[in-house]
Amino acid sequence: MKPFERITNPRDIRRKLRMNQQEFWSRIGVTQSGGSRYESGRGMPKPVRELLRLVHIEGIELAKARGTDFEVVSYLKKANPRLYSNLKKAAATKNNKRK
Repeated sequence: MKPFERITNPRDIRRKLRMNQQEFWSRIGVTQSGGSRYESGRGMPKPVRELLRLVHIEGIELAKARGTDFEVVSYLKKANPRLYSNLKKAAATKNNKRK
């Protein structure tokens, strides 16, 4: 899944992970009731969608991510877009092989 790609049904992702709404949504800072609304079809803001992708699809623990990690990625993307693109493709290939 690409960054900011539409997530059509977060309920399917949650059920596949065998999590209740409280567990699933709290990991990305969304209340259970808010998550329930997204699962019922309410539009999900891009930041929430991206957090859902990072945490529940990519498997990144937010507690372990640090501000400097995001700064490095941002810098690499600007300073050397070709390297950034190659690394991103390599990571996606690795993730697809694990599935």
